[in-house]
Amino acid sequence: MYGLTPFERNSYNLFNAFHDFEKDFFNNHFPAESCKTDIKEEDGRYVVEAELPGFEKDDINIDINGNTLTISAENSVTNEEKSDGGKYIRRERSYGAYSRSFDISNIDAEHIDAEYKNGVLILNLPKKDKVIPATRRLEIK
Repeated sequence: MYGLTPFERNSYNLFNAFHDFEKDFFNNHFPAESCKTDIKEEDGRYVVEAELPGFEKDDINIDINGNTLTISAENSVTNEEKSDGGKYIRRERSYGAYSRSFDISNIDAEHIDAEYKNGVLILNLPKKDKVIPATRRLEIK
């Protein structure tokens, strides 16, 4: 009798089926779920490449607060299909948001620049010049 049921009587398989459904559903509608960030160190700077597919340049914010740089992006999409009579056949709405923060305590924050092309945000983060502490000799009184 149990062989005729579509799922085995094992909770692991039921949860996997739900997890796969949830993963497929949200990954198809929320581009923020797939955002990846790469950080490269180059001579005198770091380069951050953040994938933000589906976002427009105006949807992206880069904020600096103290020693923290935050990249955030937010968008919403509405797809509508109507019949000839103006009634909805299908109407779907989706919303995506993404936020990521980085410590920039060793970065020259005044000279950071950003570029967005082909769904990739590229940040150039110049390193602060190394400060060599001054040495001196104290006189004992």
